[in-house]
Amino acid sequence: MHFLSKRFIRFLIVGGINTLFGYSLFALLILLNFHYEIAALISTICGVFFNFKTIGAIVFKKKSNTLIFRFIGVYTIIYSLQLFFIKLLLIYKISLFMAGALILLPLALISYTLNKIFVFKKYK
Repeated sequence: MHFLSKRFIRFLIVGGINTLFGYSLFALLILLNFHYEIAALISTICGVFFNFKTIGAIVFKKKSNTLIFRFIGVYTIIYSLQLFFIKLLLIYKISLFMAGALILLPLALISYTLNKIFVFKKYK
């Protein structure tokens, strides 16, 4: 199966580490009473730089820093989707912590797909 490729498995492992980093920062900022939009923005910005190296080098076997702007573009989309889904879940009275956790997997799958198509498309 295509989704069970070695690259996708590497993405899940690296994504787990990246998610732990990003979500921990998001949760910490929420605990420190940051508004969720600011917490999401800060954790996304920090995550972009952390994730760029790990996803590029380990998942897609590409270490070129020239791809950072495309990567930032993908994460701009991910950040926008993150805010949209959190706002939607808040309407249903789901806590910020739970909302952030519930959207992790769908956003990870979208991130993988967008990175594969737009950022690391030439690199197998």
